[in-house]
Amino acid sequence: MSNKAEIAFLEGPRSRVKELKFAFQTMMELIRGFRALHFIGPCITVFGSARFKEDHPYYDITRKAAAAFASLGFTILTGGGPGLMEAANRGAKDVNGRSVGCNIQLPVEQHPNQYLDKWVFMKHFFLRKVLLVKYSFAFVVMPGGFGTLDEYFEALTLIQTHKIQNFPVIIFGKEYHKELLEHISLMKSNSTIGVHDDNLYLVTDSIEEATNLIVERSIKPYGLKPESKIKPIKWLFEKS
Repeated sequence: MSNKAEIAFLEGPRSRVKELKFAFQTMMELIRGFRALHFIGPCITVFGSARFKEDHPYYDITRKAAAAFASLGFTILTGGGPGLMEAANRGAKDVNGRSVGCNIQLPVEQHPNQYLDKWVFMKHFFLRKVLLVKYSFAFVVMPGGFGTLDEYFEALTLIQTHKIQNFPVIIFGKEYHKELLEHISLMKSNSTIGVHDDNLYLVTDSIEEATNLIVERSIKPYGLKPESKIKPIKWLFEKS
């Protein structure tokens, strides 16, 4: 039996100074996000594609669903861009609800949609996801692409591993997500997820069913009630 060969390890490209600088930049960006969104109240975050246009059925159901959720008193929080994000923010404004976006800075600039009361730009996707999760009492997954699924599984993993509370996760679009749900069933059959993990989300095309779940799983367990007037702290330069 021959001895193992000596390995020549590769040197990393980053210096300690660069790592420290990135850590401080990340901290400041996160604090900026916290300050911008501090007063937005309990949210329902809606994930969905930026590519569906106003005349698409998915845009219509997203707008109507967001209006129903906003009518419960929640702030509608999205990635702040076009498509189904716009539809959700627009639905909130349809019923005079609060509408907030957490946008991302991209090489091809993504402008905030016109239905936002306020928004914040983030440089990094991972920090944006922290904000989308931090203020939410439910997650609504509309049809989308890589980004939508990334956000969906991020929320689901945090709930599965008890890093956040067991908030409702609602998937709209049974037909669109059919193959995804089949793959989740495959994971279950191979024991790569728990036998009850498919109970962590609801799959529906019914706005009423989704709304009832949010009332039972988001409002009642956490004692959410109409807010009192919050006064910003002037010496922290906060604005209402």
